[in-house]
Parts: sequence; structure tokens; C-alpha cells
Amino acid sequence: MNPLDLTDKLVLVTGASSGLGREIGQHLSRLGARTLLLARNEAGLKDTLAPLDASKNFAVPFDLNQTSAIQPLLKELAKQHGPLYGIVHSAGMQTVSPLQYAPLDEIQSMIQVHLTAALALCKAFASRKVRANSGSVIFISSSAGIVGGSGLSVYSGVKGALISLARSLAIEWAGDNIRVNAIAPGYIPTQAAQDARKTLSTEQLDALIAEHPLGAGAPRDVANAAAFLMAETGRWITGTTLVIDGGYSAH
Repeated sequence: MNPLDLTDKLVLVTGASSGLGREIGQHLSRLGARTLLLARNEAGLKDTLAPLDASKNFAVPFDLNQTSAIQPLLKELAKQHGPLYGIVHSAGMQTVSPLQYAPLDEIQSMIQVHLTAALALCKAFASRKVRANSGSVIFISSSAGIVGGSGLSVYSGVKGALISLARSLAIEWAGDNIRVNAIAPGYIPTQAAQDARKTLSTEQLDALIAEHPLGAGAPRDVANAAAFLMAETGRWITGTTLVIDGGYSAH
């Protein structure tokens, strides 16, 4: 038996229209999971779904800024597709800017998409009308949530909050056999990460990558970690943060 087998487990993946969310959704599907792929970019979701079995993987066009609609959405998804086994909250946004120059609306958006949405998703997932008898929740955090950096105050703050949330929820939900963990990736050159660092010179970007002893990562590195935590291989792991950063945080 493949210890990574996820056959027929229903998993919701946010931010699934591109980058890490796309890779995670597709990888979990290849391992047998039925996936609900959520993002506001419908064209991107269509591309994510293109190589997948349309009878087991479904697009969920939705904007996580609609906090009050998250709980009704999950109830409706459970009604249509059955109880959720897991959630991977990968949706996010990233900017590199000193705090004093960060617009307040941008700060609020960062908090909303990363943290408020995570809380709302988990609040909805807590309902027995939504979830299976056991489950796994994974927050995609960042090495920035562990190691500080200039221009990353807001991003580090919200990503660090996800790490703390995973610890507390892991204790709160252990009696319900729900595991909660975070993954903290280092620099991975997704389009979003590259866009966030477009103000950096080539030399500055090279220096950032050089701080990772094993070099820059790839989306599949995070997808593999998510599968490990979601599957039977992660059965005795909860409340932890799996750091996938090529040695960046070892400095």
C-alpha cells in the first residue's frame, strides 16, 4: 500500500489557480484525492483542472475577501460533494515594502487573505456538517514567518500568525482527530514571488537565492510536503511547522 495514497479523500485547496496552490492541488489529485480547487481567477482554475479527471476535481471560483460567505460555501460544497477530509490554505499575496510605505488597504488585504480567511475556513470546517470524522488542515506559511527580513514586516506578520494558529488549533482539535500543521517554504520563483520582488536588482535577487544553501526551491517541493502531511504518513504529526527552505533558516 502506498502510504501517500489519498484515494477518495476530499480536499479543498485555496489559491489553486497558479503557483503553489496549483501544484499542490494537482499533486494531491494524482495521489487519488478528490479536490475542490478554489481561487478567484477562473481562467487559472481552468488551466489547473485541464490535466485532471473532471469527475473527481472541481473548480470553485470564489474570492476569499468575502469572509461572511465562506461558511455557507463550505456547507454547500459538503452537501454537493460529501464531507471534507482536508484543507490546504495556499491563497495569499506578497509585497516587499518597508512598513512605513505600505498602504493601509494593502495591509488589510494581506491580513484578510492570509489570516482572516484561514480563520473563517477553519471555523466552517469545525462543523460536523462539513467535515469527515478525521482530517488534516495545512496552512502554507513562509520562512519569512520564522526569519525576519527588511521590507517583509506585514508578510512576516501574517505568515507567522498562521504558524501560531496551527499550534493552537492542533491542540483544540486533537480530540476530534483533526491534525493542523503549517509549511514554511523558502524562496520559490513562482510568478507571484517574482512579481513581489520586481523592485530588486538582479544582484539582490541572486544574493537572496544564495542565502539558500541548496538554492531556490520548486513548487513540487511544497506539494510533496503537503501530501506527506495530508496522508497516512503524517498521522502522528500535528501542531508543527515543516520548514522547506533549502537551508535558508539554518543561518
